[in-house]
Amino acid sequence: MNRPVFVKLGGSILTNKNAPEALATAALHEVVQTLATARREQPDLALLVGHGGGSFGHYWAEQYHTAAGIRGPESWWGVARVADAMARLNRAVVGALLAAQIPALGVQPLAAAQASGGRITTIGHAQLSALLAGGMVPVVYGDVLLDTLQGCTIASTETIFAALVPHLQPRRIVLVGEEAVYDADPRHTPSARPIAQIDAANYAAVLAQLGGSHGVDVTGGMRAKVESMWNLACAAPELEIAICGPAALAAALRGDSLPNGTIIQGSHTATAAE
Repeated sequence: MNRPVFVKLGGSILTNKNAPEALATAALHEVVQTLATARREQPDLALLVGHGGGSFGHYWAEQYHTAAGIRGPESWWGVARVADAMARLNRAVVGALLAAQIPALGVQPLAAAQASGGRITTIGHAQLSALLAGGMVPVVYGDVLLDTLQGCTIASTETIFAALVPHLQPRRIVLVGEEAVYDADPRHTPSARPIAQIDAANYAAVLAQLGGSHGVDVTGGMRAKVESMWNLACAAPELEIAICGPAALAAALRGDSLPNGTIIQGSHTATAAE
């Protein structure tokens, strides 16, 4: 099996994050068609797809404060609501992939992973490896997990990816959502400029500039995503990590220079504390 490429489809492009459970059908179709074209052009391309919660899981997680753990009987309703919403969004993504002739199969993180204190401690990977070896496209997602210390927690897609990296050894991770990491919020600052590369020289400054997320996002928004991917890049320096919008996805899947986007390049010695 070739080393796979992990592709995250962000909740910000799959859904309208400001309206509960609002699927962005046209955007989903666009990215799925790009993945289908890439598989036709690169028959040996092994893909693991993940997707965020957008206005599906994040909406319910905020209502029940699910990321904080079990606080009483109502918290278990939050576990059920988040799991149900994310499973339905996963079915929509898998259905779109199948319609595009991509042999996709949804894999529920709640049934495959466990956490302790908000951190993933175990995750099933043998099944994913077998699916990839068979030419299948597993589709994981950010999900609620059971937690041995706090009862439950929320694991972002990036966290799921990070837990799988040592086992599946991807050669590239592509996060599809925002067009790039910017030096200011482009929605509020028209002069904001994309940051082409994040490395040991500028990581601390970039992190200080980043805020949270537009709409409901209980996993911390762009700052948390950059921080988790930086830590992962430092732990696996041979791994290429790209943040880009749908228009640059095809180039990212080929490993070409991005027309727009951000590459995160870690180092053996750099850490998030620097």
